[in-house]
Parts: sequence; C-alpha cells; structure tokens
Amino acid sequence: MRETTTKHIGKDKADVPDIRETSARRGLAVDKFIRYIAVVVLFTVFSITANNFFTMRSVLSLALQTSAITLMGIGVTFTIITGGIDLSIGSVVALSGTIAVMVALAGVPIWLSMIIGLLVGVASGFLNGLMITKLKLPPFIATLGMMMVARGVALTITNANAWPAPEGFGTLGNDAIFRTGPKFPGISYPVLIMIAVAIIFSFILSKTRLGRYTYAVGSNEEAARLAGIRIHQVKIINYIFCGLLAALVGIILASRMTTSQPNSAIGYEMNAIAAAVIGGTSLMGGVGSVGGTVIGSFIIGILTVGLTMQGANYFMQQIVIGLVVIGAVTIDQLKGRK
Repeated sequence: MRETTTKHIGKDKADVPDIRETSARRGLAVDKFIRYIAVVVLFTVFSITANNFFTMRSVLSLALQTSAITLMGIGVTFTIITGGIDLSIGSVVALSGTIAVMVALAGVPIWLSMIIGLLVGVASGFLNGLMITKLKLPPFIATLGMMMVARGVALTITNANAWPAPEGFGTLGNDAIFRTGPKFPGISYPVLIMIAVAIIFSFILSKTRLGRYTYAVGSNEEAARLAGIRIHQVKIINYIFCGLLAALVGIILASRMTTSQPNSAIGYEMNAIAAAVIGGTSLMGGVGSVGGTVIGSFIIGILTVGLTMQGANYFMQQIVIGLVVIGAVTIDQLKGRK
C-alpha cells in the first residue's frame, strides 16, 4: 500500500513541470493571439477612419516602411533574449550604408561594396559581444559606447556630408517584382528581404541548438553555464546577428536614398527595441520570438501610417507609440510577478 502511494506521489511530482510547461505554452499562445487581434483591429479601425488606408498601394507602402524596423527588431530580439540590449544599431545602420557607398564610389563592384558594408555590421556586433563577454561591460554601456563611436566614424569619414551613390546602387532599395502600374507598384526588394530574413531567423531561434542555447542563457545564465553551454560564444553570435541585420538595413536605406547619409537612422534603435517589446520579448531575458517582433513592428507601422493619414503630427505619433510600449512592458512585469 505504501509503495503504491509513494509511486503515485512521485508520479504527481513528475507531472508538475509538465503542467507548468503546458500552462506557459498556453500563455504564450494567448499572448500571440492577442497581438494578431491587435493588428487586425488597428488595420480595421484605420481602414474605416483614414481615407485610402485600405488600398493595395497603401498596404505595400506600409510593408516597405516597416521593413527597416522589422529587420533591426529581429536582430535586437536575439540580444534581448540573452538578457542584453543593443543601442548601437542605429549608428551601425549609418556607418554600414556610408562605407558601402564610399567603397562603391572608389570603383569596387556594387555587390562587393554591399558585402563590405555587411562586414562592418558583423565587426561592430563582434566588438559589442567581446566587450560584454570578455571585458564584462554591461550591455547598455558597451553598446552605448559603440553607438557613439560608429556615428562619429560615419561623420568623420564623410565630413558630415552626404555622398551620392554610383549608378546601379539604388536597385536593391527601389526596384520591385510583379509591378503592373500605379495601383499595384509591386512587391519591393526590401519587403522580400524582410520576409526571407524573418523566416531564416525564426528557424534559427526556434529550431536550432543555438536558438535553444539563446533562451537558456537568457532564462538562467548560471544554470546554462553549468549545463556546459558556452555562454560567451552564444552572446557574441547573437550580437553579430544584430550587427549584421543593422548593416543590412543601412545598405537598403542607402540604396533607397541613393546617397550615404551619416546622420541617418537616429533613434531607429528605439523603434527596433519597441517592436521587440510590443511583440512579447521580455526585457528580463529568456522570452521572445521573431514572429512576435514582426507583429510588433507592424503594430508600430500601422499606428504611424494610420495616424499620419488622419493628420496627426509626428509628436502625437510618438506619444501613442510610447504609451503602447509602456503598456507592453507593464504587462510583461505583471506576468513576471505571477
């Protein structure tokens, strides 16, 4: 009788983690469903209240305008999940685009100049990762310093002037496929890149060992270390991802404007972090997804475009988006207390 009772008790204890895990999964599913509903509701409201919002041209324009925030948001999601942050991505955008244009002007083939621009982002992310893991600097301080350095380099090498890009550099940022006319301007290359990047990095985060290690480091760094996970390596790779995607945005923006703009992307890092947070990435680490960040960036995009069409100025848009971010973080904190 005692043996039977003991077996049942042991079985009940073993079932507790499964119950908690199931409950956590249900909570994440509910959160994701709520964000989808938020996108639908916002889109419906602005379709009714704003003229010409619900048109194919406006939808494609929305996707194009949101692509930069989405790409940067995906990168910063990886760093936040590990319990870090990256404030340098706006400056890396400017520096990478600037160097890509200047190298192209020097006679280097455009495709190679763009690769060099991407490598600038990789190097920036690598340095951020080294400062955080080897020098033990807080992520906020390390990336804040890199933000200043990258912006300063971009301004110095251009003498704070815009440089016109060579012919052909604007193809990536301005061309589109399936273009039929004014009513359907086609799906632009930046939107296609955004979709491809979202799929690839969602797979990395959810289906690979690196993704599992990323969540483990963010959830409990000491436990991850004891489990044999190379914490420093995981963090450095994630900061490289972040720098790479920031550089990709820099090249796309330089291509769209067909100039190098050393003063571009100021404040973009805040929008990227806001997209990740609104999408459910916890600033405490260990929680987040690429899909959620994509939804978060589109919430910001819909609010920005919809409010603009309704005549709201930039300052009002910032107030609304700021309130949304505060609400998202508050909900995250309340869930953490539970």
